[in-house]
Amino acid sequence: MEIKTPRNPGGIKTFTENVLKIERCGPDEDYLTVIDVPGIFRITTQGVTTDKDRQLVERMVKNYIRDSRTVILAVLPCNVDIATQEILAFAEEVDPFGERTLGILTKPDLLKERSAKAVVCDLVLGKRRPLTLGYYVVRSRGGDEEDSDGGADSLHREDMFKDEPWTSLPDHKAGIKALRVCLQELLGQIADKAFPKLRSETRRKLTEKQEELASLGPPRQTGRQQQQFLVSVASKFQKIVRAALDADYSTNQAFSDDNLRLITEVINKTDEFAVDFEACAHTYMFQAINRKKAPALENPPPIPSDSKDEDEEDTDEESSTRCDLDLCPDLEGIIIRKWISHRPSIGIMPWITQIHRRSRGVELGTFGPRVLSSAFQEQSIYWPQMATEYLSKIILSVHKFMLGALGKVCHDARILDGLISGLMGDLLARYKDGMNRAIHLVHIERHKKPYTLNHYFNENLQKARNDRINKALKKKAWNDENTWQQVVKLDDISSVVNSHSNTQHTAEEIHDILQANYKVARKRFVDNIYHQAVDHCLLSGPSSPLILFVKSGCWT
Repeated sequence: MEIKTPRNPGGIKTFTENVLKIERCGPDEDYLTVIDVPGIFRITTQGVTTDKDRQLVERMVKNYIRDSRTVILAVLPCNVDIATQEILAFAEEVDPFGERTLGILTKPDLLKERSAKAVVCDLVLGKRRPLTLGYYVVRSRGGDEEDSDGGADSLHREDMFKDEPWTSLPDHKAGIKALRVCLQELLGQIADKAFPKLRSETRRKLTEKQEELASLGPPRQTGRQQQQFLVSVASKFQKIVRAALDADYSTNQAFSDDNLRLITEVINKTDEFAVDFEACAHTYMFQAINRKKAPALENPPPIPSDSKDEDEEDTDEESSTRCDLDLCPDLEGIIIRKWISHRPSIGIMPWITQIHRRSRGVELGTFGPRVLSSAFQEQSIYWPQMATEYLSKIILSVHKFMLGALGKVCHDARILDGLISGLMGDLLARYKDGMNRAIHLVHIERHKKPYTLNHYFNENLQKARNDRINKALKKKAWNDENTWQQVVKLDDISSVVNSHSNTQHTAEEIHDILQANYKVARKRFVDNIYHQAVDHCLLSGPSSPLILFVKSGCWT
């Protein structure tokens, strides 16, 4: 046809999968859709058809006849060998029982020999290559014939079936009228058979569209409707928040996403922080009274990692957090990217001795009040870094929860982007408040005067002193033969107590007080940073980002 299109710029393609649809409407027209596909061919014509055209036609025919609700009209000219027609083989593949395959024999007027006409009659009568629904023979208007009066001209063309041997055919097997009646009955049968499946498919599609319509929410044309819509979204969001904080994950399908199980993730990260803080937050390892002293080093090296696996886990965690931060660029400047892995060093006694020498004044059997403050500040030098890392992980979890929960309750991408954009400024401010609270707690713990009302301080201090004396006396003890108990001479007790120099005694006293105070401060700090910075500022407090959507009034 030499029709040029973007896909056929030369106008040389003969076939296309695009459909040309012609509707013919009227009170006397049949409720019928006829799909006329190109005829199958094997031999290509140079300059007209190609092998790709042949494959396209074959694929097109197979796609249409595969539908179980389609009637296959195998149109076959009377003047060809039926046994060589591939359409019957294709039809048999998709309709093995022949319940919807109907043979249409055309152009009977081209047959001149009586034997050829007899072959066609045998096909219609079922004597050759029978079909379940049989064959129909019709004569259509030729290319050179004019059709001025459709009904009269059709009857005139079918007068040929009154001659021999066509008179041997049943009346319901010859002519356009007979074919029309057959098609109406066949369509009715197929419709009755396919109706249960069609009804089920219709219900399924209706349910999908209703769910899709429901996901769009109520109408939002007027200001009042928009306000009601946003209130509904806020209410659904707050239900997810309450369930997430109560770990009530069975109330909503949204919690199949682990990122929305907020309180569980927060508690897991808090437990990890408490364990890591106890193991790694101090600069020097405290002296273990029950084990042999470590050799004194003026500049002790850091203790290497126990295994490569720990380093790999730290690297994986840092990589994962960096990846999460890449997905949340808005948090840049609030949370940190780089984790610092630290292991406490050995050699605390030489370090304490050095601090004492640098800070002592005129003292008699005691030490200056600022020695403990200086020692605690240096012993807790990694607290700010570890606290910032912990808050960064919590803020990242809260932010991912916020974005994920909003996405679950608001399915309109444009409205969701608008909500997030409107809330982002206040969200970031509240995240910053939580981080500042953690930094403030660190500052208080590290720079306050060393004092506590916690009775565990005195218990830990007395225990450390007793353990130190017991360790020294065990070296002097022996088993009594009468009582079978370990005994110590009084003179040995005196020598143990009086054997230390003033500097050594002061260093041990500073160590024991620092250790007792550090244990109390560490436990207090871990509790405070969770309750104040995490729970109050980020989860449950009046300025929590989780209630920002409800209190912001963005729907007004």
